[in-house]
Amino acid sequence: MKLTDFDYYLPKELIAQQPLAQRDEARLLVLHRQSGKIEDRVFRDIIEYLVPGDTLVLNDTKVFPARLFGVNGLKKFEILLTKEHQNQVWEVLIKPSRKVKVGAKFQFGDELTGELIEKRGSRGFVKFEYEGDFFEILNKVGKLPLPHYIKREANEADVKQYQTVYARYRGAIATPTAGLHFTSQLLEKISVKGIGLAFITLHVGVGTFAPIRNEDVLEHHMEAEYYEISSQAAEIINQTKGRIVVVGTTTVRALETVSKNPKSKIQNLKSKIFPCSGFTDLFVYPGFEFKITDMLITNFHLPKTTLLLLVSAFAGKKRILEVYQYAVNKDYRFYSYGDAMLII
Repeated sequence: MKLTDFDYYLPKELIAQQPLAQRDEARLLVLHRQSGKIEDRVFRDIIEYLVPGDTLVLNDTKVFPARLFGVNGLKKFEILLTKEHQNQVWEVLIKPSRKVKVGAKFQFGDELTGELIEKRGSRGFVKFEYEGDFFEILNKVGKLPLPHYIKREANEADVKQYQTVYARYRGAIATPTAGLHFTSQLLEKISVKGIGLAFITLHVGVGTFAPIRNEDVLEHHMEAEYYEISSQAAEIINQTKGRIVVVGTTTVRALETVSKNPKSKIQNLKSKIFPCSGFTDLFVYPGFEFKITDMLITNFHLPKTTLLLLVSAFAGKKRILEVYQYAVNKDYRFYSYGDAMLII
């Protein structure tokens, strides 16, 4: 399976640089997998495709201001917090990485300092020194880590807009973008209609966005990300009489990870979910057998990425690439702040 088989052309002007003022006014491309039929709708119309008995599963992770700008003498560095370890040590990405050595100390404003105690290429481990609450300090000195393809600095509007309305548990360095289109009002209407709402957590990290560097995609290994499924969420999912409608690729990976655990097998041999937490490095690519996901809500993804491979696994590579070309021709907005896609 070649990486170049998952490439497509996207004009730069279709990469969304700003969020919409009203989340649910994003466009919605509806793909019917079996027939190949495509519909052009508005996201708030999503409720028309859901029926009583279905369950909507969403990722309630919350993005934190993980992007830091520090100085070491006269040199400036950008540091992205990626994973918390013990004793005030964080795994980080450093730019520029070649100009910094172990033992380097950084100053981030008046309340936070850090020392590089280990380095592995562009990765490093920084031990921070501070007084008080670390995350309160981050709220002062940190920046929201917008994706690299958004060619501007994060602003006050992003603090709210680059976060789902149901974000609850802090720990992500990127938002689960498929969920950005939901408003509280739309979720309320969905619930009133008799559709279940189940919230699970997967802290979006480097694993979701790390590039595939091998032409043979099967040589790629996903970096593990933390997930958690509560007993309440598991119960809602297990009692679903209709379809499991999964919001976002991160949610898919968490659910399908748990479904493959031997503990999830029940008497009728259909895979189910049980309460658990842990780390998943599940890599979903064409040929993958989905056990839980019946329908998928997602955004439009970058070429040659694990995200594009996942939706290709769900709907078929040929069909997905045809739909992406259709979306380009119809001027859909792409990536994090872009439009949405419903795959039935």
